Amino acid sequence: MRVELAEVEGWLRERLPGLAEEHGVPGVSVAVGVEGRVVEAAAGVLSTATGVEATADSVFQIGSITKALTATLVMGLVAEGLVELDAPVARYVPGFREATVRQLLCHTSGFEGDVFTDTGKGDDCLEKYVELLADMPQIFAPGEMFSYNNAGYCVLGRIVEVARGEPFGRCMRDHLFTPLGMTHAANDPYEAILHRAAVGHRGGRPVPVWSGPRSEAPAGSMLAMTPRDLVTFARAHLTDEGLRAMREPQVVLPDIGWGTAWGLGWELHDLPGGPVFGHKGNSIGQSAVLRIDPGRDLAVAICVNGGDGKALMKEILGRVVESPAEPVPDRAARPDARRCAGVYLSSTSETTVSEDERGRLWLEKVPLGFAVEIGSEPYRTELLGWRGNSLLPAKPGHGPVAFLGDDGEGRARYLHTGRADVRAPGRTEA
Repeated sequence: MRVELAEVEGWLRERLPGLAEEHGVPGVSVAVGVEGRVVEAAAGVLSTATGVEATADSVFQIGSITKALTATLVMGLVAEGLVELDAPVARYVPGFREATVRQLLCHTSGFEGDVFTDTGKGDDCLEKYVELLADMPQIFAPGEMFSYNNAGYCVLGRIVEVARGEPFGRCMRDHLFTPLGMTHAANDPYEAILHRAAVGHRGGRPVPVWSGPRSEAPAGSMLAMTPRDLVTFARAHLTDEGLRAMREPQVVLPDIGWGTAWGLGWELHDLPGGPVFGHKGNSIGQSAVLRIDPGRDLAVAICVNGGDGKALMKEILGRVVESPAEPVPDRAARPDARRCAGVYLSSTSETTVSEDERGRLWLEKVPLGFAVEIGSEPYRTELLGWRGNSLLPAKPGHGPVAFLGDDGEGRARYLHTGRADVRAPGRTEA
C-alpha cells in the first residue's frame, strides 16, 4: 500500500492537536518520510510551565533510539577495520568481562544491564562507568539468550571513544550528525538549549530534571533531536548498503510482543506485509518511536513529552506503517502455576507471581532503585493464557511476559519482559 504524503500531512495537521489533548500529551512532533520526501507536524507545548509552543523544529529526547545511532557508529568502525564484531570487548576495553562486540549490539552478553550510576560530567565519565561493570552479576552465559542491556551500549560508546580517540558526543557529531545533515540534534543540555527544547512531564507537570547522567548517553540518557532528523538518520539506513547488515536477525526474541528478532541495534518485525524495523525510546518524562518500512522506502518518527504517549503513537503509526497485531488472551489456555509461581529479581524490580484459591495466576511488580527514581509505580495484574510460555497481563498498558528456562526443579528460571529477571532461590509463591 502506497502512502500518499499529502494525505498524511493533511491528517496530521487536522488531527494532531486533538490527539494530544485526548491522550493528555503536553507536546508532540511527528515526521514521515517516503522516498526522500518528508512531511512534519507538531502540536501542544514544550512545557506546561512556560507555555512555549511545540514546533517541527523543537528537539525532544529520543531515549533508547539512541542505541541505534550508537550501533551505527560502531558499524562505521567495523567498516573501517578498526573494530571486529566477533572480537572480545577486552581487545578494545582491556580487562572487560567475557563478551563480544556483536553480543553487546544484540543484547546477548548476559550480565546485569540496568546500571544507572552517575560518574560525573567529565570526558572520562564513560571510562569510569565501564569500570563499575566488573561487579555486575552474570545472569546467563554470553550468547545464550536476549536480555535488553542498557549498560552494554555504554560499553559500546566507550569502544567508539577508544577507537576514535575522542569523547563520545564529539564522535556522534563528527561521524553522524554532520555527515548526514542532522541540523537539530543535541548531545546534551548544553547543545539542546540552542534549540526549542521539550521538557519531560509526569502527571501533567514538568519533571524536575531534564536528563539522565552523561555516563549513560550512548544508551539513551541525553540525546535530543527533531523527528525530522530521526527520519534523516533512518534514510541513511534505507539507502546505505553498508548498513544493511544491522537489520539482519542476530537473535530470536522471546514471545513478548517486542518483535521477531533483534539485529545489530534494531528491533526487527517480520510482518505479513514484509519486514519492518525500528526502535522505541523512553527518557525522563519523554518518549519516542522510530519505525522503518524498507519495502515502501518509508520512515516515521514520533516524539512526545508526557501523557499517554503510547496510545497516541499507536494511532499515528496505524495510519502510515504496518504494525504487529495486538495480543488477545486465549481463554482456553491454562497457565502452569507451578512452573511460573515465584519471586523474580533484577536491579530495578522485584516481581512476585502467585496462584490464588481459584487457580488464577497473579503478577505483582515492585520497582526498585533507579526505576523508583524515574517514577515507575508498582502494579498488580492477573496473568491470562496467551501462547506457549508467554502470558498476557489483564491490566491494560502492559505487554506479554514469558517464563523461560528451568531452575532444575521444573520451574521457570527467568521471567522475561524484555529483560530476563532471575528466580530468587528458595522463594516460591503458590
